[in-house]
Amino acid sequence: MKGKVIGDILVLKKNVDVNDPQEFLNIPGVKRVVRLGRIKGLKREPDVEIIIGEGTETVHRENHCFFKLDVSKIMWSKGNTTERKRMAQIIEDGETIVDLFSGIGYFTIPMAVHANPRKIYALEINPVAHGYLTENIQINKVQDVVEPILGDCRDFEPRNVADRVLMGYIGNTDEYLDVAMEVIKDEGIIHYHESVPDKLKFIRPAERVMRAAKEFDVDILNQRVIKKYSPGVYHVVVDAKVNKG
Repeated sequence: MKGKVIGDILVLKKNVDVNDPQEFLNIPGVKRVVRLGRIKGLKREPDVEIIIGEGTETVHRENHCFFKLDVSKIMWSKGNTTERKRMAQIIEDGETIVDLFSGIGYFTIPMAVHANPRKIYALEINPVAHGYLTENIQINKVQDVVEPILGDCRDFEPRNVADRVLMGYIGNTDEYLDVAMEVIKDEGIIHYHESVPDKLKFIRPAERVMRAAKEFDVDILNQRVIKKYSPGVYHVVVDAKVNKG
């Protein structure tokens, strides 16, 4: 595949030559075609060229969940599909969850739809992503469970409230581990994501969690590779149980 299908839009890789654009319409479900250019700025907004069709907003369906997004403004990673499903499967009934970097609801929506949490606080700093998050909560009819919050997760007022904290963003995620430690209850689980060089993939993320925990007890429950991020670099998640003792 020369790209990925998001909703009814085929998003081609930036280096794909387009000789006969109409051939892409033979792919089931594809009605529009765009080509992805450079990812720009701190908000990682993609530069997109429209090849066939009009508009770049669509509704993507995955695992019986619906995600409305604009592919010219919002990133969508097919490689995270398995992790999104996993998170929806491991939530226990009645949990309170804080999603520190919720985006358009990548993890929040599946957890709300397929599990039975008491409450999910979904935080997002990007106003565009937050707008789609709010819409996706309505589309998936989980407004009784999910509370969308626009702003920096450092400004999140409730502390010591979460049974589970999700840190599903990769970038400077480690700089927010102190926030996760404040948000977690006296005992809870943090799901920490990081992009890591191959040789450090099962070393550095766990060490960073334990360092941030300071005097708290930490039990590393699981470490797994989600996908290859770039040559020699992997997207890894660590499940860490924290006990403030």
